[in-house]
Amino acid sequence: MVSAAEKETSLHILVVEDDPNTADMLTSYFSSLGYEVSHAAWGQDALTMAAENTPDLVLLDIHLPDIDGYEVCTRLRSQRRTQHTPIIFLTERRERRDRLTGLELGAIDYITKPFDVQEMRYRVRNILRHTDANILLHPITGLPTSTLLQEQLEQVKQHPELSMIGLTLQEMKAFSDIYGFVTHDDVLRAVALILRNTAPEIMRHDPFVGQLSTYKFLMVVPEAKRYLAMGRLHQRLDEAISFFYPRQDWESGTHSDGSPLPKISFRLSYIRAEQIPPEGDLDQLRDVLFPETVA
Repeated sequence: MVSAAEKETSLHILVVEDDPNTADMLTSYFSSLGYEVSHAAWGQDALTMAAENTPDLVLLDIHLPDIDGYEVCTRLRSQRRTQHTPIIFLTERRERRDRLTGLELGAIDYITKPFDVQEMRYRVRNILRHTDANILLHPITGLPTSTLLQEQLEQVKQHPELSMIGLTLQEMKAFSDIYGFVTHDDVLRAVALILRNTAPEIMRHDPFVGQLSTYKFLMVVPEAKRYLAMGRLHQRLDEAISFFYPRQDWESGTHSDGSPLPKISFRLSYIRAEQIPPEGDLDQLRDVLFPETVA
């Protein structure tokens, strides 16, 4: 039995495992360490549970009775609430191809059965510590999000001479389906770099660029320079889009398989300081700054 001094956290782990012995062992062990542990034996049940109570980490078996772990991972990554939730695959497979499949889908780690439960404990602990340390920054772009974004909103509200520009990337999911998650992430990093380089040109002191969600960015600018900032962003983004595609695809307007090119587009919007929602409410900010946008 683990002593009270060894208990680690009350963070939520979702165990998705259809073998009752393995599931009971993991549930009992991590519960004894102080984690909140939920268990699902079916992939669809796991998706429902994750939607109702977002886990901090998922231990996901690949072989499930209904849909496999790869499909569960893909669906978790497609949902806003779980798109960045750490996932560790549990499997009896040892082939490199299987490991790469899991990692390509966004898994953080890959543990082969039979596993050492103490080793798993430390892997889970280290992943959660790393996640907690970086929760203030977006995992792909490194832009401020969450609490840092809320703090910035409160500061902007005190300065009526400021405005906030919103940038929404569109057609990114269709783009990722064809060109893959690596190229998809490169686009996000490139857009973040354009924003970072533009911000200090417009606002010399304390420029700020943040990320509200995967495809929604924002930048603080002086109200008097709002149109200048939006013009520069529009020009630079419009010029950059073609570089995200293979040259032949871009020139022909079709993918190599003949399908229509999923062309990335963007939308710029803005609000003044007095329009920022009270108490840094990020959900309200999304509704105000990014109305009726599709990412």
